[in-house]
Amino acid sequence: MKILVCISNVPDTTTKISFTNDNTTFNSAGVQFVINPFDEWYALVRALELKEAQGGNVTILHVGDASSEATIRKGLAIGADDAVRIDGEPNDAFAVAEQIAAYAKDKGFDLILAGKETINYNGSMVGAMVAELMGLPFVSLATKLDIANGVATVEHDIDGGTEVLECALPLVLSANKGMAEARIPNMRGIMAARTKPLIQLAATGADKLTSITSYELAKGRTECKYVDASSPEKLIELLHTEAKAI
Repeated sequence: MKILVCISNVPDTTTKISFTNDNTTFNSAGVQFVINPFDEWYALVRALELKEAQGGNVTILHVGDASSEATIRKGLAIGADDAVRIDGEPNDAFAVAEQIAAYAKDKGFDLILAGKETINYNGSMVGAMVAELMGLPFVSLATKLDIANGVATVEHDIDGGTEVLECALPLVLSANKGMAEARIPNMRGIMAARTKPLIQLAATGADKLTSITSYELAKGRTECKYVDASSPEKLIELLHTEAKAI
């Protein structure tokens, strides 16, 4: 089975975020970048589990510049067989999806996996766009994936329960929490990652549909107001006045 896992390069969750150039540019100085957790912990690890159980090859694909190669090598250290970096700016979901689809369209992948979203943009769009561009079925927010006889059995959460779907391969899927358990690269994997293939490709000139005009930091938490249990009318008043304005 041939599996493609799309990974993003994102700031570590402990990073202190700031912006420059009048809040139009993310300040990457001193920032530690990592594989997007949803891509690594769930999509990549589940792909590796399927390969270990059924055989095949796992390729990781990233759209970004050369500064992201350390992140890609970590994916190889975890267990991916090879990697591809498309030299482009990953700041528009559609452009990224076009790059992925252009690469994958003639490679014969049985599965294309990605995390449900990136933790920096939280767009949750790339997987669906890749599926549409390639004319493939797509399942979002999957929490379980099994493959047998060329058919994928997928579970994902819906309001009030869990939906179970069966889809013929090839398939595009976005992975959510529950798909797999995170892995830590061991020393053998880290050493092997140094020699695994990492192909670098030029961008294809994909169309950008969005542009960033400015960034704004989220407002900090406000002070909590406590209402005595004996005064429910006060709580109702606050819900009608202050809570409404938040």
